[in-house]
Amino acid sequence: MTAIVAHAAPTRWWHSRAVGRFMRHHLALVGIATITLLVLACAIGPYALPYDSLQIDLRARFAPPLTGNHYFGTDPLGRDLAVRLLMAGRVSLLVGFSAMLLSTLIGTLVGVTAGYRGGWVGAALMRMVDGFLSYPSIFLVLALAATLRPSPVMITVIIAVTSWMETARIVEAEVRSLREREFVQAARMVGLSRSHIMFGEVLPNAMGPIIVAASLAVARAILLEAYISFLGYGIQPPLPSWGNMLNGAQQYLASAPWLAIIPGAAITIAVTSFNFIGDGLRDALDVRNDHI
Repeated sequence: MTAIVAHAAPTRWWHSRAVGRFMRHHLALVGIATITLLVLACAIGPYALPYDSLQIDLRARFAPPLTGNHYFGTDPLGRDLAVRLLMAGRVSLLVGFSAMLLSTLIGTLVGVTAGYRGGWVGAALMRMVDGFLSYPSIFLVLALAATLRPSPVMITVIIAVTSWMETARIVEAEVRSLREREFVQAARMVGLSRSHIMFGEVLPNAMGPIIVAASLAVARAILLEAYISFLGYGIQPPLPSWGNMLNGAQQYLASAPWLAIIPGAAITIAVTSFNFIGDGLRDALDVRNDHI
């Protein structure tokens, strides 16, 4: 038990170094600030605007941005684009975060089990992962979305069950490198159970790659939701999402380009910000940077 306790102090020291490196990564800080502002805007913004996302005003159809109180203009039905963009952001971000949590949970469970158990159990689990990876995920996503009744919950599940394999491979490799370390051997010697060692000792020390993969998974989930909604298999109107807003804008690219530019910019900003955060976390949690 002494060895395990002694192991905790270096871990806390390493975490403090990682936080310091992350705070020096300027693009990651920009990403954090941008996502924070975006989440706050989507959560609070619709209540501050004088329109409802479903309010139709045929007299205000195709109003360009900065027309009266329509800061981003209106759509073909005269609905305010700003409030619809923020309501769509709630859906797209919620799907992104939820799909990330679910896919990370599945991938982590499979990866920890395969990496720690090894043998035929680990081999069978990783061959299953390879089997899923050998099938183009976008076709599986579209097939599931076309077959099942589309809803935010169902789209979240579809994205998660087709996105956990990369996390599983990352976690399996990390756990396999940790399972023979001194603190794991000490835990075995004091009689801790296999599940306690896997999830109480090994998993906390493998959190670095998991956190990086999770931050990048949010960006991937937002893109996948936008892609399948743009094709008409995802979130269905009148519930807005950034993807189905792009779908409704494609026939008006020449006459009302802001209908596509504004949700497209929102997707770009969100995905780029999460990628910046992922890059910052990867650099901060890389133990090879401890000398920096």
